[in-house]
Parts: sequence; structure tokens; C-alpha cells
Amino acid sequence: GSGSTMDLLSFVGLGATADISIDLEGEEARKTIDVRDDENHVQRYLIYEGNENIKGSVTMKPSAKIEHVGIKIELIGEVELIYDRGNHHSVLSVSKNLESAGVMTSETKWDFNFENPKMPYESYSGLNVVLRYFLRVTVKRKMAANIKKEKDIWTINFGEPPEMNQTIKMEVGIEDCLHIEFEYGRSKYHLKDVIVGKIYFLLVRIKIKYMELALIRRESTGSPPNTYNESETITKFEIMDGAPVRGESIPIRLFLNAFDLTPTYKHVHDMFGVKYYLNLVLVDEDDRRYFKQTEVVFWRKKGGVERNLITVKDIPETSRERRKRRKAEKKAKAAAAAAISAVDGAGEDKENAKSAVEEEEEKPQAKEVDEEAGDEATEEEEVAAK
Repeated sequence: GSGSTMDLLSFVGLGATADISIDLEGEEARKTIDVRDDENHVQRYLIYEGNENIKGSVTMKPSAKIEHVGIKIELIGEVELIYDRGNHHSVLSVSKNLESAGVMTSETKWDFNFENPKMPYESYSGLNVVLRYFLRVTVKRKMAANIKKEKDIWTINFGEPPEMNQTIKMEVGIEDCLHIEFEYGRSKYHLKDVIVGKIYFLLVRIKIKYMELALIRRESTGSPPNTYNESETITKFEIMDGAPVRGESIPIRLFLNAFDLTPTYKHVHDMFGVKYYLNLVLVDEDDRRYFKQTEVVFWRKKGGVERNLITVKDIPETSRERRKRRKAEKKAKAAAAAAISAVDGAGEDKENAKSAVEEEEEKPQAKEVDEEAGDEATEEEEVAAK
């Protein structure tokens, strides 16, 4: 019956299978990361730097005699878009032969070493895209299916401190209603950094209920013109409850260490990018939302333990800024006085404010389409906001 067929298959080495294990050197001492896969299971991977040697051994126990035409191990890096399943785009592929064609009857072990493998991009598991690096052992057979075994690793790359790292300073507002200036200590932060900032109210003529700050990750996949953007809010917290008064300043402190962040990725293999934004939102009594989004750049610092803190007190106000502020205050005072004398106009102001908000809400969408034009759009937006 079928039993004797199996025996015959095993005898000629076709029905045999093999138990393969891939063991990496120094596994116990190496740092690991827990990553959720598609099925929401947590997988634990060993962390490697992008150019670190990947050394280890492969052990194979055949269930019976196996005839093969070669055994190899590969180090593979590939990108897969969630909406383009099964289509793998290779970013790295290195192969080493472990054994040339022959017959295997007993347990065998081979050592391997991928020296300085140049993994240019970091491993990434996002909303719509996955970049993974893995080892794959293949036992190639002529008459039967190949036997394969895979083991994933997780790659990170450390960045260099940015040469230029200016403060972010912006004045935004709605004519005669609201005028605020916000400032963040720097525009680029390492992943264990602290974002320190302050918000300064130059003019407040609408009743603000509360204000919140959100950190948003925006993942863009595909390449123009077929770019798909999806954002997720990493954290959102209230920075002020109640109505601010003119001249008030609100401090901001956001410890990045608490969140699961990646560096900013520009164009990974021309297939995806990841950007981060600070979104400042003010909500008035009528639940209208006024917001301003600012990009911040993240990079991975080696060690990244010592905190390179700048407090806003360390950012001196230049005389030009002081003049500008005093001028703005003077203008705000005059505007407020004028407004009191023209109470009827106030209703109109509120309407203008509303249309300005609606315009503001539509704008970010247009901004996402073309990243190059993005900077200009932001500047225009500021001018418009001013």
C-alpha cells in the first residue's frame, strides 16, 4: 500500500524531510526587539547594526537519506507593500554555498559568516509596508520539493549628529482674532531626546477652551504620482486647559524616550518614507479646531543615553525678535481698541475665523502630494496664517 510507497520514496531519498536550525553567534548577549506581525503575534528578533558581521551555524538532521543538488544559505533584505502582497522588492541578497550536490544521511553542521553585509536601510514594520532582513537555508532537490528554513533579524543604523539644527519658530494666527508664536528648541532630535518648546500668545480674541499637542507619524508608500499617505497619532496631550491671556507663555516638554519611534526615512528604496510632525491644536468654545503642523526630523544616536538638553531659556530672544514682538503687541493693542469701538464687526471676525479654519483644514491634504513643493507650501501657509 501507501506505506511501502513511502518506504521506497525514502529509500531513494525523495520522501525524506530535514529538521534545520539556524543559530546566531552570541545570541544570549545580543539586544532584542519585540515586533508585532500581521497576525498580531509578538515576534522577538535579534538586533544587528547595518554593517555588522552576521555569524552563526546551520544544523540539519535528515529524517532519512536525502539526495540534494546543493545546500545554500542566503542573507536577504526585501520590501513588501501590504496592498501588493507577494511582490517582494529586493534590497539585499547575498548567498553562500554550504554543501555541493550529494547525499545526506546524518546530522550535519556548517558555520557561516556574512562579513560587512551592507544593509543600507533599517528593518521596518509599518502600517502599509514591511522591510525585513532574514537568513534562508535552502536544500535544493531535483525530484522533490526544496526544503527551506528562515530566520529573521532586525537591523538598525546609527546616524551622525546633524551639522545644522536650528530652532523652529513660527508665528501663526487669524487676522484680528488670534495670534500666537510657537518655538521648539531644535528641528532635529535623536530618539531619546526631549522636545522643549514654548507657546506665546500675542493676541487672543476668541474664547479658547483648550490646547493640545500631538506627535504624528506619516508613512507614505508608493512613488509619485501614486503615493499613499497614512498617518497615526503616536501621542496626544493637553498643554493648556482654559482660556489663555495675552502675553501668556505655555511651556512644552515631550520626552521621546517613552515612544516607539523610528528615525525619519526619506526615500527607502524609492518605495516608502516616514516623517514626523508636531501638530499644535487649539479648540475654541464652538469646538472649532485651529491647527498648525510642523515637521521634526528624528535620527538614531549611538548609545543615545546621555540627554543633550536645550531648554528654551537657552534660546535668547534676538533684538529683532524683541522689536517684532513689541511691534506685534502694539498692533494687537490697537486692533483690540479698534475692535471695541466697532462691536458690529466682531460677528464678521468670527465668520472670517471660521472660513480661515476651514481653509487651514483643507491645506495639509494638498501639502502631502508633492514633498518637494511641501516646504514652499508651508511658507505660503504661514504667510496666509499671518
